[in-house]
Amino acid sequence: MADFPVFLVEDDAAVRKGCEQALSIADIPVRAFADAEKLLAALATATPALVVSDVRLPGRDGLTLLRELRQHDRELPVLLMTGHGDVAMAVEAMREGAYDFIEKPFPSERLVAAVRSALEKRALLRENRQLKERLGSGSQIIGQSPAMQQVRQLVGTLAPTGVDILINGETGCGKEVVARAIHDASGRRGPFVAINCGALPETVFESELFGHEAGAFTGAGKRRIGRIEHANGGTLFLDEIESMPLNLQVKLLRVLQERSVERLGSNTAIPVDCRLVAASKTDLKTASTAGQFRADLYYRLNVVSIDLPPLRQRREDIALLMAQFLQDAATRYQRPAAAMTPADLARWTAHDWPGNVRELKNVADRWALGLPDGLAQPASATQPGGSLAEQVDAAEKAAIEKALQAADGNVARAAEALQLPKKTLYDKLTRHALVAEDFRRQAQ
Repeated sequence: MADFPVFLVEDDAAVRKGCEQALSIADIPVRAFADAEKLLAALATATPALVVSDVRLPGRDGLTLLRELRQHDRELPVLLMTGHGDVAMAVEAMREGAYDFIEKPFPSERLVAAVRSALEKRALLRENRQLKERLGSGSQIIGQSPAMQQVRQLVGTLAPTGVDILINGETGCGKEVVARAIHDASGRRGPFVAINCGALPETVFESELFGHEAGAFTGAGKRRIGRIEHANGGTLFLDEIESMPLNLQVKLLRVLQERSVERLGSNTAIPVDCRLVAASKTDLKTASTAGQFRADLYYRLNVVSIDLPPLRQRREDIALLMAQFLQDAATRYQRPAAAMTPADLARWTAHDWPGNVRELKNVADRWALGLPDGLAQPASATQPGGSLAEQVDAAEKAAIEKALQAADGNVARAAEALQLPKKTLYDKLTRHALVAEDFRRQAQ
């Protein structure tokens, strides 16, 4: 951090000195300036990790400084200090990409906490950019969370073996991406053939999957090669396999056991060499117990399985995923690459993502087109009354409470989910008068 100090600009000498001392005592390197012009001149020889600026300054005000800093480095977090009556200006600054603001007068602990939070986001952006460079744009399975590292390891180990694989995960968490990665790493020369079992009407399901001979049924004017046969030499991906009709599950089981397929209207068994990768968004064991899925097919598929975590359980991957999606969208829409600020990343990281990676990709597409991300704001941010800083504090408190509840009061797990150092989370618990043990009792 010593190579990247905090730049502080404040025209009031006493306030400037107080802020400088508070940050120095907290072991945060700081360089102080009396006006925006001196700070901008210093950018020629030094790179700050963060800029803390008063809103009202002689010459360039804080909002003008923010705009110029955004042109210099769109990822540079800017924390604004506002006086009474400047909240409207601060709101405009947040819209233009400011990371956060704090209202004067503030205790030194508030300043230090806000600066540390911004520095953590800055470090995260830098780390994710480095990770993206290491991964390369061709990598399919994006993420450095422990869960995704394990998924990549499993794909690398299992793909060359030819074993059939079951992928479990919620809707939108990337099951087809993993299936394609398995195919690409398998060395198989045939095609990757994907079928969404939940999207096929039952009346055409059997013909689509197994094929038919001419005259096999009314309307079958000529022979049709089914998807299983088409996948010969390659990989057959059956998504939402829990939606497959029970009578066809029997036929699929026979194909897996005998490695041959019979077209409708034919008694000839055609050998097929295809690797099956199935995916389910429900617990097939529970479904088989309830008679909704054949137990024999479940046990045949469940020899090897890969469990994909929902996005809310790997929030540390959001920045890396968003960076890749924004780059892809810029290429697809032939637009300049859209930037994301630390404030944007903080908002996206706090979202629950019920639609998982698919929802994140849709947000990236909107963002790349210059549209709002369309995510619902926290309830506390939309309630009337109170300053913006008070509403932001309320939203932060609610997010911490939610993380503690999900972690059964375990601070280390909550800090990991919130992407905060434990020390920072303990500071925030003190500031919000929260006690981790209370959530442990609630969880029980």
